[in-house]
Amino acid sequence: METFLIKAAQLILAFAILVIIHEFGHFLFARIFGIKVEKFYIFFNPWFSIVKWFPKRYIGIFNKKKKLSQYREEDDDTPEKKSFWGNTEYGLGWLPLGGYCKIAGMIDESMDTEQMKSPPKDWEFRSKPAWQRLLVMVAGVLFNFILAIVIYAGIVFVEGEQFVPFNEAKMGMVYSPAAQKIGFCDGDVPLAADGKALDDPNKATISMVQASEVTVLRGGKDTVKIKIPEKFIFRLDEEMKAGKTNINFMTYRLPVRVTQVVTGEGAAKGGVMTGDRIVAVDTTATPSLDRFFPALEGKGGKDVTLTNKEFELLCL
Repeated sequence: METFLIKAAQLILAFAILVIIHEFGHFLFARIFGIKVEKFYIFFNPWFSIVKWFPKRYIGIFNKKKKLSQYREEDDDTPEKKSFWGNTEYGLGWLPLGGYCKIAGMIDESMDTEQMKSPPKDWEFRSKPAWQRLLVMVAGVLFNFILAIVIYAGIVFVEGEQFVPFNEAKMGMVYSPAAQKIGFCDGDVPLAADGKALDDPNKATISMVQASEVTVLRGGKDTVKIKIPEKFIFRLDEEMKAGKTNINFMTYRLPVRVTQVVTGEGAAKGGVMTGDRIVAVDTTATPSLDRFFPALEGKGGKDVTLTNKEFELLCL
């Protein structure tokens, strides 16, 4: 129960931040153009508000409202342009399904149509030019978009781009059938494309398929040069569209490492343990994941023998 409440609180807090940023976009552009914003609410407040505050005028909790000592009746008629923030009621609603800015002269979530019956005033939304009204309406989405960019930039700044350099890929790469047809072999480590060294996998693929010649390290000692045919990139595209492979040219070759064993199931009964590295299924070698799963095909419901790296036979 405690975990549920924590997760619920985190969800509501995250949603509240999105609402604040979105509604602040509407608020900011409205005030820049001299439009009165009557209310700024986080979450909806049908029937009552948890908290509401009007600068220098009043503060309220639930249905109780108290005038502040700075309040003067003449402030009620203060022209909007004299205060950027001070002529708006700020509040927290109780229904966490969104929020709203009640902008004068605009029918919004509040569905207040009474104000439309009076003549337009120069500080109302409906009195402003079309381009200003458009900016006020799209500002919320614009601010959410900017927030997404800021969050992504923050993640990249903190985490950075993480990848395994080719010289640390001890098992090399796995290649698609089209790549193998022109000379690549599973386990090859890319070294250079047209003489230019390759290190960043995010940029290497396009460099390799557009090159005339690619140099790879094979078997940990031999350097092999592979000629790349013209328009090879189109062969790869056709291969993927035909569903012949799930490998787009190449990917890292990964060992078969057991990360979790379900108690009471066949693997646990057979002696498989977390951390085991499986190198064979029956008599079929499985040095990497791309060989492991095909080796298991057709063996559902049957006993199989797995061999881990220490060559201990595990019967399942």
